[in-house]
Amino acid sequence: MTIRFIARVVGVEDGADDCLSAGIAETEDGDGMLFDFQCALYEPDEQDIALGWDTHANQGTAYGAVNELTLHGNVLDPDDLEALGLPDPEIEAIIEADDEAIEEFRNALRRILAYGRVHARPSVVHL
Repeated sequence: MTIRFIARVVGVEDGADDCLSAGIAETEDGDGMLFDFQCALYEPDEQDIALGWDTHANQGTAYGAVNELTLHGNVLDPDDLEALGLPDPEIEAIIEADDEAIEEFRNALRRILAYGRVHARPSVVHL
């Protein structure tokens, strides 16, 4: 069964802690569902590669967990569901924000999901 929620908050941070972050949340204070997609702003080094950190990340929860992404939803790899604490691999987020914020989020996601190992990137990206 698909997990659905309405994201009323959209944000992008570029450069904080050498990281690009694009997030959506149900509320300003972070209560409810929240997704924060991240990648480093530098090329992965040997240690990053050895630790599996050479892909898009969600800081310490699941690296490379996105199989498919569309503007309104994500399909997460079932192998990572336990790490994310999710009962179902399909998440649909309806984003209720202005067009400018959605476009900034979309552009950041393109960069994040193109980071690192080619074989860890989503097979289909509809942005």
